[in-house]
Amino acid sequence: MALVRLRTPLALLGAAVLVLVGPPLLTTGSGSETGTQIPGLRFMVPNTPGGGYDITARTAAKNAEDAGLTHNIEVFNLPGAGGTVGLSRLVSEHGNGKLAMSMGLGVVGAVRSNDAPKTLGDTTPIARLTEEQDVVVVAKDSPYKTIDDLIGAWKENPGKLPVGGGSSPGGPDHLAPMLMARAAGIPPKQVNYIPFDGGGELLASILGNKVAFGVSGVGEYLDQIKAGELRLLAVTGPKRVGGLDAPTLKEAGYDVNFTNWRGIVAPPGLNDGERDKLVKLVEELHDSAEWRGSLKQNGWDDAFLTGEKFGAFLDAEDKRVVSVLKELGL
Repeated sequence: MALVRLRTPLALLGAAVLVLVGPPLLTTGSGSETGTQIPGLRFMVPNTPGGGYDITARTAAKNAEDAGLTHNIEVFNLPGAGGTVGLSRLVSEHGNGKLAMSMGLGVVGAVRSNDAPKTLGDTTPIARLTEEQDVVVVAKDSPYKTIDDLIGAWKENPGKLPVGGGSSPGGPDHLAPMLMARAAGIPPKQVNYIPFDGGGELLASILGNKVAFGVSGVGEYLDQIKAGELRLLAVTGPKRVGGLDAPTLKEAGYDVNFTNWRGIVAPPGLNDGERDKLVKLVEELHDSAEWRGSLKQNGWDDAFLTGEKFGAFLDAEDKRVVSVLKELGL
């Protein structure tokens, strides 16, 4: 994706809580021709700037504008409680066809761990966009050079090696290290997991050695890994990530295969026309050259799924989170 990079520390420092994405200099199409123009569209990010939901939302907004699908999308952050503060706000906007929210597996888990009064079943499912692996990273000056170094020390005293993640318990950055622990023979209940409200908040604690290691999405820390600020020890998915020199956990001898996903939901109570227009917008976005470039640049896998099929997937993911937490004794 040919877009302004927002993952660097300098850009994260400059990220405002409310950002208005400006109109593009060049467009490749017209939203009036494709029926995708939604004047006044706002895109909520339910965690802090710099995290995966934030990067996904700003990338999607810029790509949609650069492709001429719609204009002046307002992207804003409403963090809190692993995304459930934003979810509650979204559900309260009943019938608002000009609001959407970036979300993913982390919100599914946060609903459970926070016993939230509103769930994703109260929203209008629009689309699942991406799937990506988590990465296991340490600061560049960490004593742990390999994943075996880290897990060896972790096994000796699990409670003294805190692991940080950008999601609440039950979210992807929590489930991945718990599955790692189980695969390494560490009781998950002994893991000292410290949750942060998104990858942006987590980054400072990894760089400052306030946690022994961190687990987050590959797209969130790609710049810091390539710049040498973070040392990548392993990836959690089924295959190595192109351009990165790190084994999969399975390749390293730990039986873990875990990926995260992100998508978009809207408020309840939309009429068919409002819902279909949002779905049409993301369908056209998905087919654009701009979005295809973004997938490649961020290390995201295409996982496109819309409407009722996405709704069924959300229901299945909720059941999966509950099942995994029970299986892990958490």
